[in-house]
Amino acid sequence: MILAVAGGKGGVGKTTLAYNVAAALDAVVVDADLGMADLPGGPGPDLHDVLAGAADPIETVRSGLVPIAPCGRTLAGARACDLTRLEGAVGTLEREFGTVVLDCPAGRRADAGVPLALADACLLVVSPRAFALADAIRTRALARELDAGLVGCAVNRVVEAPPRDAIADALGAPVAVVPADPRVGRSVETERPVVDAAPESDPAVALRELARRVPR
Repeated sequence: MILAVAGGKGGVGKTTLAYNVAAALDAVVVDADLGMADLPGGPGPDLHDVLAGAADPIETVRSGLVPIAPCGRTLAGARACDLTRLEGAVGTLEREFGTVVLDCPAGRRADAGVPLALADACLLVVSPRAFALADAIRTRALARELDAGLVGCAVNRVVEAPPRDAIADALGAPVAVVPADPRVGRSVETERPVVDAAPESDPAVALRELARRVPR
């Protein structure tokens, strides 16, 4: 199973939710944002190296509560990537770990469609601000074009109750509301997912709800 976590625009907390959903799914999370990586890296090889033909995907995986396949952060590394290698790399990780969560590039950038095209299913991350919904609808259309079935939508960093039914109708998928919580915001930096750090919290409940919608 390959799940793409996508967002209509940057800054909606897509990477954080990809990491935490991967924890709920007992999956490996891959930083597929080749130009603006956010997941923690390390001293070893990364996805840039894999897509340049210089490393095996399994070599890149950092162990932890959530296994991470990080991406490089240099422009030279991004330019050296051959996107046609991504399918093979993700397939290798799927065979090893069973479930792969792809943290996709934001919006409709030229490279955003590649991980979506590889995915069996897609999860959209949306800001609770009304103007952000239009961006999410465009990303939803791209996912539909690429046959990445939308399993759910996460309205992230919520302080006041959003129009849940209206969002679900606009996107054609069930909605889970993830409340604003500093433990979620810190989870990637500390590499401790909220489903582990605060399993009874409202964000953890919402994340498990999203994970249950992913076909296994």
